[in-house]
Amino acid sequence: MSDLSKARIEAFLEMMSAERGAAGNTLASYEHDLQDLWSFLAPRKVSVVEARSADLAAYLVDLARRGFMETSQARRLSAMRQFYKFLYAEGIRADDPTSILDAPKKARGLPKTLSVQDVERLLSLAQQESEAGGDDKLSKLRMLALLELLYATGMRVSELVALPAKVLAQEGRFLVIRGKGAKERLVPLSRSAIAAVQAYGEELARTTKETKERALWLFPAASKEGYLPRQVFARDLKGLAARAGLNAAAISPHVLRHAFASHLLANGADLRVVQELLGHSDISTTQIYTHVLDERLQQLVQTHHPLAKVAKNHD
Repeated sequence: MSDLSKARIEAFLEMMSAERGAAGNTLASYEHDLQDLWSFLAPRKVSVVEARSADLAAYLVDLARRGFMETSQARRLSAMRQFYKFLYAEGIRADDPTSILDAPKKARGLPKTLSVQDVERLLSLAQQESEAGGDDKLSKLRMLALLELLYATGMRVSELVALPAKVLAQEGRFLVIRGKGAKERLVPLSRSAIAAVQAYGEELARTTKETKERALWLFPAASKEGYLPRQVFARDLKGLAARAGLNAAAISPHVLRHAFASHLLANGADLRVVQELLGHSDISTTQIYTHVLDERLQQLVQTHHPLAKVAKNHD
């Protein structure tokens, strides 16, 4: 490292310690990051002090190429921002080359989901409990209806709990859902979902007095909105999951929505169809579920691609 670059970095670290009260670990981290930047720029005959935006952008690309995670890249960029702001404030540079650099985008986390077997365990237990009867039969039938509807349609929990009472009177295997922005979409219902809703509706009519809430909502409740709060459904779902021997902390209505989408794609559904069923306005939102396709697509290629067959024959 040139004496000038070394002096500027040392001056920067002294400022961070004296004026910002940076801890020893923080200073060591800044020093390490700036030394790595210098190691990248040196072969390019570029001084750390005089580096341009394009040089620093190339460094970030190199970090990604070397396998640095987005969080690590962001930390290096943060160190550079601090350093070049210091140079600018001290009048050593007339500009800040990091001002136009974009922070590395964090990889979008994969949605939590459930296996088909896990969903079947939930539905099976809900069915068993609803058939057992008891004083809370209505709440058990309600849970079964909620689960069947959620897994059959993939609707948002806010859409589910606010379904209108007229669902009980409808015929056919399709349901109209009013989603975000008051947009309506048509989703198919499974036979088991239809049966669960009918059984719940019959018990609701038999045991519940006619009220304004019951006249308006499929899942009426003594709440501000007049229908079942989604937090209550989420709590009851975790209770059911625990009784089914599943990890209750990892299960929520939203996870079941993910399961709906993932299982459809894993069984060959078109991404555009899943987008419509979920009510996503942008297909990029739906594409997060395509991780479930990786293994299936690899199997398809290995099974059907002629070159894969040739490779197997050679083996």
